[in-house]
Amino acid sequence: MSTATEEKKAPLGGRFVGATANYLDERTSLSGLVKALGRKVFPDHWSFMLGEIALWSFVVVLLSGTFLTFFFDASMVETHYTGAYAPMRGIPMSAAMESTLSISFDLRGGLLVRQLHHWAALTFVAGIGIHMLRVFFTGAFRKPRELNWVVGFVLFVLAMAEGFTGYSLPDDVLSGNGLRIIDGMVKAVPVAGPWISYMLFGGEFPGDAIVGRLYTLHILILPLIVIALIAVHLVLMIVNKHTQFAGPGRTNKNVVGYPMMPVYMSKMGGFFFIVFGALVLIASLVQINPIWGYGPYDPSPVSAGTQPDWYIGFADGALRLAPPHLDFTIFGKVYPMGVLIPLVVLVVFIILVAIYPFIEAWVTGDKREHHLAQRPRNAATRTAIGAAGVWFYAVLWAAASSDLIATHFHLTMEGVIHALQFLLIIGTVFVYFITKRICIALQKKDREIVLHGFESGRIVRLPGGEYQEVHKPVDEYERWKLVADETFEPHVPRPNDQGKIKGKFRAAMSRWFFEDRLQPLTNAEYLAAIEHQRHALHEHGDGGHPEIESGDTKH
Repeated sequence: MSTATEEKKAPLGGRFVGATANYLDERTSLSGLVKALGRKVFPDHWSFMLGEIALWSFVVVLLSGTFLTFFFDASMVETHYTGAYAPMRGIPMSAAMESTLSISFDLRGGLLVRQLHHWAALTFVAGIGIHMLRVFFTGAFRKPRELNWVVGFVLFVLAMAEGFTGYSLPDDVLSGNGLRIIDGMVKAVPVAGPWISYMLFGGEFPGDAIVGRLYTLHILILPLIVIALIAVHLVLMIVNKHTQFAGPGRTNKNVVGYPMMPVYMSKMGGFFFIVFGALVLIASLVQINPIWGYGPYDPSPVSAGTQPDWYIGFADGALRLAPPHLDFTIFGKVYPMGVLIPLVVLVVFIILVAIYPFIEAWVTGDKREHHLAQRPRNAATRTAIGAAGVWFYAVLWAAASSDLIATHFHLTMEGVIHALQFLLIIGTVFVYFITKRICIALQKKDREIVLHGFESGRIVRLPGGEYQEVHKPVDEYERWKLVADETFEPHVPRPNDQGKIKGKFRAAMSRWFFEDRLQPLTNAEYLAAIEHQRHALHEHGDGGHPEIESGDTKH
């Protein structure tokens, strides 16, 4: 049957879609791109879904935020509330807060969408943070993905900025106090601080333009940058290939998984609806940011017990933990070190996280491409650094609730602050060393399992009367998981053409990074272990392990 006859018998809708597809393909050559993406293989592992949670949460943020923009009035013009919430009627407030109350109580479905927007924003930041932790602890940031790590970290910072600008828009007491803290931190910057504050707020705090400027940042500038960086992030992921965990057939050059279309696209689409549904359920059942309980912003009251959103708590905690009485005056100018020191510490911390892939590459001298993710225990020093960083962040985060900790547990405020200061400095060092020792111990355990097998629970009596437990050998898949195949040696400084030795600091850092390391099993060690297990099985009359009987020695 001819093609023309088939086209005539095809339904009208099918002919229209086919003609449209042909028209576009002839002018754009999209079919090649679609085929290339469709053949792209992605590995399947539950931890890879963490990035998708962040992506789909951002989609929900965009959808719910678009709805809210039609009804929010980004103005600080004073008005009086006359809506459905009786306790607030007649109270003077800005148009921004009045419109937020109207969305919450007068617009059908408005409160649900507003809470959905807030919960999705929190999940977006949390998803990026957890995804970055997965990338860090598995070493997925190594060459050729250093740039993608930087892009992801910038996305994390922009997500926090997006959340803070949105959190500050309603102009209630809680958001006003948060802005006042930011204003104080900005003004603490020598020379430029007061001018930056003046330009940001349009005058002396609170100014008359801050809500409009935050609104422009929140709905236009920051989202466009985030969308662009997400696109760059995904393109780099496709170009550099997705990492995968070690296993049979999985190498730096061979990716084992599912094609993008139709398998992976179907899974991603289903996961989007799961994330969307979970966020709607949370927004329906769990109240968040009830601004009617705080009232319009007024510089005079201080709301005891109010807390910032979780992602910005570390900055508030850093200010609370700064030692007092550190300010000094030079030529009549006061330098508030209680604010400047936390600012410097946070900036240094953020920069170190952003450039860590380049620091590790310089220390290790590793210039190879890596497409296999590491088990965290097999990179003990990196895992210890990551655990210490998480602990450092968590203590700062907890310090933002130091007042609530003191009141709930009937402790003195001074005692809570001193305990958190101790945990921040000494605790971070302690966590580093404990984590490293745990990783090395787990490596030793894995080595023993590979060499001697699992405990089977079956006890046999040897000819000499001795009782011994028979160990079951590990199969091929377990062996791939338990045995690390990467080995590194500390950098050794060598003399240059003039006979001078350079790079001593790098060599010292390299020795520190690789100290107490365990070298991977050699093939000879593994063959000896297999031979020992074969001999033990023959001696005990156990022929139930064909892998050993056949002499499978792949390593």
